[in-house]
Amino acid sequence: MSRTRTALLAAMALVAGATGTAFAVDPGGAGIAAVPCTVDYKIQNQWSTGFTAAVTITNNSAAKSSWSLKWSYAGNQKVTSGWNAKLSQSGTAVTAANEAYNAQLATGGSVSFGFQGSYSGSNAIPATFTLDGVTCNVDGGPGGPTDPPDPGGPSNRVNNPYEGAKVYVNPEWSAKAAAEPGGSRVSSQPTGVWLDRIAAIDGANGTMGLRAHLDEALRQKGSGELVVQLVIYNLPGRDCAALASNGELGPTEIDRYKTEYIDPIKAILADSKYSSLRIVTTVEIDSLPNLVTNTGSRPTATPQCDVMKANGNYVKGVGYALNKLGDVPNVYNYVDAGHHGWIGWDDNFGASATLFKEAASAEGATVNDVHGFITNTANYSALKENNFTINDTVAGKSVRESKWVDWNRYTDEQSFAQAFRNQLVSIGFPSGIGMLIDTSRNGWGGTARPSGPGAQTSVDTYVDGGRYDRRIHLGNWCNQSGAGLGERPQAAPAAGIDAYVWMKPPGESDGSSKAIPNDEGKGFDRMCDPTYEGNPRNNNNMSGALPDAPVSGHWFSAQFRQLMQNAYPPLS
Repeated sequence: MSRTRTALLAAMALVAGATGTAFAVDPGGAGIAAVPCTVDYKIQNQWSTGFTAAVTITNNSAAKSSWSLKWSYAGNQKVTSGWNAKLSQSGTAVTAANEAYNAQLATGGSVSFGFQGSYSGSNAIPATFTLDGVTCNVDGGPGGPTDPPDPGGPSNRVNNPYEGAKVYVNPEWSAKAAAEPGGSRVSSQPTGVWLDRIAAIDGANGTMGLRAHLDEALRQKGSGELVVQLVIYNLPGRDCAALASNGELGPTEIDRYKTEYIDPIKAILADSKYSSLRIVTTVEIDSLPNLVTNTGSRPTATPQCDVMKANGNYVKGVGYALNKLGDVPNVYNYVDAGHHGWIGWDDNFGASATLFKEAASAEGATVNDVHGFITNTANYSALKENNFTINDTVAGKSVRESKWVDWNRYTDEQSFAQAFRNQLVSIGFPSGIGMLIDTSRNGWGGTARPSGPGAQTSVDTYVDGGRYDRRIHLGNWCNQSGAGLGERPQAAPAAGIDAYVWMKPPGESDGSSKAIPNDEGKGFDRMCDPTYEGNPRNNNNMSGALPDAPVSGHWFSAQFRQLMQNAYPPLS
């Protein structure tokens, strides 16, 4: 049952049984009185002795300059830490009061906070909440007090969906990989399923649709736990800075995105048949960071990105996807967060986090609809650069001054992902969020992999001689020559990292090396042309792309063979 419908039913019940509580008259004249406030209390994750919860208050009465929400637990539940509110507890009674930065609560406005708690026995959602002494209705979502218990509901969401679970192996990708010489060494690895156009939902040109993948996932699951990885990738005006991955929807087609793309996906994911699966959604890669780095007066700006920033449809689209998909109890939303070579600079880092929070608060979404973030999706940034650090100095110059690092704060994806997670939590995302890192093509092994630091002749010889990432420039992203498979998918490999994943299926092209007509809305980007001499986004360097590449998403045999050859750790 959706949050909206639950709130309406609760409001009707309160009106019908109200005793001495004043309710405002419904301005629409429908005869249903509006409740003064609503509370959406959701248990996000739960384990044997603890849980995390997300609470959203909506104020339907006069604007407030401060607020205080109170409730009491029926069982043995204890708040241990919180964020975005001052929380205190006496016995079973809990009080959540505003912080200075979120004290204002307008009429019709909402505010969200979260906390971690402990419990023993049952962990029931509180039945009554009061905002400044006035009773609110309660929307606990599926499994809440106005809904019947849902076995796949929020109480069964785990902190890290990858822990203790297998991950879905896409049989279509697996067959292509196994058909390559030596491909059977990796063909059983889990990869993401890309829903990159409306037709992909039902299956296009004989390929499996979403239901077919979920049915196969149930078969693979057996009696254990299984994660299915989906890439939600069809925003209006998609990827405004790279023609190879342009999409089918024009910049203004936000309504089509909602009704023809997100709504049908949500309807399938919400089918109770699939409630036992852990469904990880990677939400709209290559979108929001473009609004920070490729707009306005920056030399990297494009007219297309200026349009998308002005019309707000990236923010609206991501917010709508998070809201709708976040309503499905067994869905875990991870938002794309670029990579260190995109938003690791000071003027991009904080601004990107702020923009992500804006999107996570749009179209009915809250930060509690975000389970985590993913970096390096379909990119090549090295996981760890072990031969130099950002704090090293050579010949009197910092590593940050090298041409490769170019004043970035980070040298690799893992250090960036961990730092960016901290930044996101500091501005209001739940402290339990986790990061995913796509390691499908960032191994950089083979004979070109350095065995130690470069010569200390200069900071550039030191960095260039020791770096694993052998791209010509960090801004190169298309079918990179010399790349290799990276770390194999694994759960909880480092602090704050939920998993290393292969979200981009190795062997699927980033874009065609020349213009190829297609019915998928995908254009030709010269960054995929090996003869291209670059643009401001790669500091006018050669593209480093492989020749003879097909349209993005299509099988690229030569690339897959190179990735196996240069894998690190090496394939056995």
